[in-house]
Order: sequence, then C-alpha cells, then structure tokens
Amino acid sequence: MRSPKDFFAPLALGAPAPVREIPVTPSRMIHFFDPGNEKMAAKVPDLAKKVDVLLGNLEDAVRADRKEAARAGLVAIAKANDFGKTQLWTRVNSLDSPWVLDDLITLVTEIGDKLDVIMVPKVEGAQDIHYVDRLLAQLEARAGLTKPLLVHAILETASGVANVEEIAGASPRMQGISLGPADLAASRRMKTTRVGGGHPGYLVRTDPVGEDLTAGRTTYQQDLWHYTVARMVDACAMHGILPYYGPFGDIRDVVACEDQFRNAFLLGCVGAWSLHPVQIDIAKKVFSPSPSDVAWARRVIAEMGDGTGAVMIDGKMQDDASVKQCRVVAELADALAADDPELAAAYDAATKEALG
Repeated sequence: MRSPKDFFAPLALGAPAPVREIPVTPSRMIHFFDPGNEKMAAKVPDLAKKVDVLLGNLEDAVRADRKEAARAGLVAIAKANDFGKTQLWTRVNSLDSPWVLDDLITLVTEIGDKLDVIMVPKVEGAQDIHYVDRLLAQLEARAGLTKPLLVHAILETASGVANVEEIAGASPRMQGISLGPADLAASRRMKTTRVGGGHPGYLVRTDPVGEDLTAGRTTYQQDLWHYTVARMVDACAMHGILPYYGPFGDIRDVVACEDQFRNAFLLGCVGAWSLHPVQIDIAKKVFSPSPSDVAWARRVIAEMGDGTGAVMIDGKMQDDASVKQCRVVAELADALAADDPELAAAYDAATKEALG
C-alpha cells in the first residue's frame, strides 16, 4: 500500500511537484475547436478574447485520417499565439486508441508550457488516471516543465459513473470531470439518440380526475441526466475538483441549451462545453450569477454580521447555512467580476440598490 505522504511526490525524477490545490479560475465555457481545420484555426485569436477556455479537440469529432493533422495544428496554434488569461486545453484520443500515446508525447514535449489541462475521454476507473498520471510525469521531466499539467476526465461510460468517486480522487492532477451524455447513453443502452438535453418520452403524468383516464392529464418532461450530474457534482466536491456539463448537440435549440446549462449550474457545475459560437454567450450568461442573486447574497452576508445566529430579511429566515450558500454566489461573482468590468458594474449597481 502506498503511503499517503507519497501522494504529492513527483511520479518521475525531475518532474514538477504535484499541485496541492486546484486553481479555480473562470471556466464557464470550454469552447471546442478542430485545430486541423484552417478556418477554425484562423479564428483562434479572436475566440481567445471571448471564452474562458479554448480546447483543441483531437478525439471524436476528428476523422481518423486527420488525427495527425489536428495534432500538428494544435502545436502550431499554441506556439503562434499568446492566450493571455484564457486557458488552453486539449482533448486527446481515448486510452484504447492508436493515437493517444503520440498525442501525449507530442503535446507535452512540444507545447507543455502552453497547455493547462489535458482532457481524457471515456475514463472508466482510477487505473486510467494512474496511467496518464505517471506518463505525464515522465514527459514533464523530459521536457523540463516546471508546472504540472492537470487532468480532466470525461464521464461517458457506465463503469465511469460507477467509479466516479475514485476517479475524482485518483491523482493530485485531477482538475475536474465533465458529463459526456452521448457515449454514456450508448454505454447504458439508453434509448435516446440526442447529444445531451431531455427527451419528450421521459416524463411524468398527473393522475386522472374522475373516470376519464385521458382528459386533463398534464405531462412534464424530465431530465435524463439529473442523477448522473448530481453524483458527479458530489464526487467533485468531495475531492476539491470542478464539475462540468458537457455538450448540448442541438445547436439551433438555444432555449433548451440554456435550460440544460442552467440545471447543471444550479446543481453545482461551474461550466459547460460550447460546440458553436452561439453557445458561448449562453454559457457566459448561465454560469455567471445574475445581478439580483448577487445583490441578495451580499445583503444576507452584510445583515448576518459575524455569520452566526439568525435574522429575518423580507420575511425569510436566514442563518449560518444561508450565509454559506450566499458566500458561494458572492465569491463566484467576485472572481468573475475581477476580469469583466461590465459584469462588475452590473453586480455593483444591483448591490447598491439592494442595500439602499
């Protein structure tokens, strides 16, 4: 059995020391792009100004005959651009693919100093993270990196969901976990062909009134992903890492996309994937607390004083648990406002009005 003291020791001679706390920076949207697509690559400098995270995708959306071009494209893009405060991530190919080893060797040794996070698809258990963890340490040592790369797992198999707690705690490198609804649906044998979102057949119906079993019965569509997202959020919170909703495939349905993102935000997710520019603003809106919510949170914190006891505010009882909830909202608002003057102004105006 490995000693707990060894958990934060480098896994290779010359590798940087593992982080002891995951950096929490805005990551409301993880925007995917194909680095092998010249038109997409040309848009990267402008996209970097609009998003929290840019992710060069090497996996499922890239055809087998274009894998090497996508990898080379990401290297070229990383070397040619200064991303400022925008994080640069990549999604490598799955661990059972013939491309992943070259993905990791090439990216870490050539642009490891530019990358923040490596997203690993189809993680099934801690063993997958342990493999990547050791390999990254060896490559970091070879490349002379001084900062360890972080790892993000995608939850897209039944085994991954069953083992989500051990995945979340498998390595100090673990930055977060995303829901991968499409592959997860296939793994579970779910009968939906949608990429994220609900399904009109997954519903509850009100009881009948009287003898007529068909009249006046209202139906309500349910969330296929509620259980999995909630379990993922708990596993991430338990281990101090960050949960994310994944993709919403129907680009045209911006209303349902916003609803799905908001469900995830309310449950505790910090961001979601954006597959098209139209989803960037949706994610930015949803994963930023509203000015009214921020104003209320700051008012409760102010009126609670030292945070103990209980007070009545607008007829609602507030106590120490209320303050803890409000601090989550207020601290997120402060972090986002630090880099967004427009958001900061909206939060301050709403707070001044609420506090009189």
